[in-house]
Amino acid sequence: MKEKEEVNQITNNRRDFIKTTAIAAAAFMIVPRHVLGRGFVAPSDRLSIASIGVGGQGKYDVTMFAKSGKADISFLCDVDTRRAAGSVTAFPKAKFYKDWREMLDKEHKNFDAVSVSTPDHNHAIQALAAMQLGKHVYVQKPMAHDIYEARILTQAAKKYKVVTQMGNHGSSNDGTRIMKEWYEAGLIGDVHTIHAWTDRPVWPQGIPWSANKADIPKELDWDLWLGTAPYKEYVNKLVPFNWRGWWDYGTGALGDMGCHLLEAPFSVLNLKYAKDVQCSVGSVYVDEFQRGYFSESCPPSSHVTLTFPKTEKTNGDIAVHWMDGGIQPERPSELGPNEIFGDGGNGTLFTGTKGKMMCDTYGLNPRLLPLSKNENINIAQKYARVKDGADGHYKQWIEASIAGYGKQELSSPFEIAGPLTEALLMANLAIRGYDIKRDELGEEVYPGRSAKLLWDNDNMKITNFDEVNRFVKREYRQGWKALTL
Repeated sequence: MKEKEEVNQITNNRRDFIKTTAIAAAAFMIVPRHVLGRGFVAPSDRLSIASIGVGGQGKYDVTMFAKSGKADISFLCDVDTRRAAGSVTAFPKAKFYKDWREMLDKEHKNFDAVSVSTPDHNHAIQALAAMQLGKHVYVQKPMAHDIYEARILTQAAKKYKVVTQMGNHGSSNDGTRIMKEWYEAGLIGDVHTIHAWTDRPVWPQGIPWSANKADIPKELDWDLWLGTAPYKEYVNKLVPFNWRGWWDYGTGALGDMGCHLLEAPFSVLNLKYAKDVQCSVGSVYVDEFQRGYFSESCPPSSHVTLTFPKTEKTNGDIAVHWMDGGIQPERPSELGPNEIFGDGGNGTLFTGTKGKMMCDTYGLNPRLLPLSKNENINIAQKYARVKDGADGHYKQWIEASIAGYGKQELSSPFEIAGPLTEALLMANLAIRGYDIKRDELGEEVYPGRSAKLLWDNDNMKITNFDEVNRFVKREYRQGWKALTL
């Protein structure tokens, strides 16, 4: 009996020792910041990031993550070593991969979050793969190429309980919050119409696919760059930027600038999903009376009108007008003849029952119309500001990721960014509304551009012109699996 008691005592002592040692070790690892000294960030307060796409915009993104002081750029991935060179030099400790799938497979235990700054057509498949590994994600705008992809990513954020942010950094500026305060104070009455416009595209659109094949640069993995898109032979001047004007890869001016210019209306009015869309587009003539039909390319300009149902912040439906290619709405009568409309090339205008307000790109420079009204605005601040505005957009996501899912507010989480992205992609359905049949002259016809397309949001389909529904969820290239939760 005595021997058994001694054995039990030894066992209990060992357990107490292990428990005490573990607590001590944890205390050593999670040291209060004041003990470590001013300016030192404890290891538990840092986010380890793996970045996919690190040239161009991706290079800027990783730089801003690092600038936060709370992130480590642990892994870099890019299909083009030429484009990645700057980031590789800037972050020499980061391990480099060309194939993002290999990086996620081999290294997923060694980082906390993933940033995606690749062309639009690969955003969703890369982001979802990271989310399914339990990684927080930051995805450049637009968050997806297709409506189905955007819906899946929105649902995935909730299912996998990860912190998400879309890269429309202007959503962290003060402008949107100021306009929310003005609107809720009743300064312009009930908003019923929105206009947003841009001078983009600043890349070629409304053109035929190049017939001049070129040699693939040795630094570029062309097949991996194509990813989910149909295979085509490499041509010059597509990579690294002009892909934006081709439907297989980009989403046109709407995808590029819509997330910036329509973010404010979505936030101010709490818009969600549109219920119908119609459009007109600029024509391209290749000869006298001979129109060019280039269905692979986005058009040179467009005017799209989306109707959103009444929200708790409006008294009725809201008409949202989008214009690109340099087209602008009529100048408000309240604006002086020499006063700048928006920022000159881009802007957003809110029209209410009692007045108007407008802002520049990224929600900057909000002002009431006429401009004389801005001299005596006395509205109390209601919404907290994001420190450093657009630059703080990156740090906001990092801090929220460190805190954990649902702990901190974000400017553009997928629950907000998802419906915004879907609206832009739905607008593109009208623009792409051509019929593969041809008219008596043998030319493609675009009956979808002559109709108001009605949207069934629950089933994600246009109900009165089925031809465009193939763009709601595209078929991925063989070897790439469709997105599933």
